Amino acid sequence: MVMVVDSVEEGHSPDVDITFTKADLRDVVPHDNDPIVISLVTAGRKVHRVLGDQGSSADVMFWPTFNKLQLSLDHLRPYTGYLYGFARDQVEVRGYIELRTTFTNGTVARTEKIKYLVVNAPSAYNILLGRPTLNRLGAVPSTRHIKLKLSSMEGGSDHH
Repeated sequence: MVMVVDSVEEGHSPDVDITFTKADLRDVVPHDNDPIVISLVTAGRKVHRVLGDQGSSADVMFWPTFNKLQLSLDHLRPYTGYLYGFARDQVEVRGYIELRTTFTNGTVARTEKIKYLVVNAPSAYNILLGRPTLNRLGAVPSTRHIKLKLSSMEGGSDHH
């Protein structure tokens, strides 16, 4: 279910070769097409049930997560666009917030500022990481391996 963010150490370029090997399957329990779900740290708290969603054109934080993180409404900025859900229903966007977000594999970490659209919609997840962040991170997901590999864990605006 919840799996790993792995770093690829061959270089710092976002265009390094990223491969998945048999060794990446070692800790994988047989599954029925499970999604890639990770944990990350944002607003100083660890957030579980974060979906790496290549189908999403936005990075989304759900309203209950915003509240659990005890974020101030003062930090929520107006958003004038629209967001549509899976059934093409318009989703209520409460605004957006930019938060420093840290990804780690337990050894090294990478922190990026992410602009989350805060939406009021039901979800089994706390956050959806969409194409904007997955592409900026140079992230490559593998559903077979239930892993997300990043081209470098050292880039970004801050290092930890």
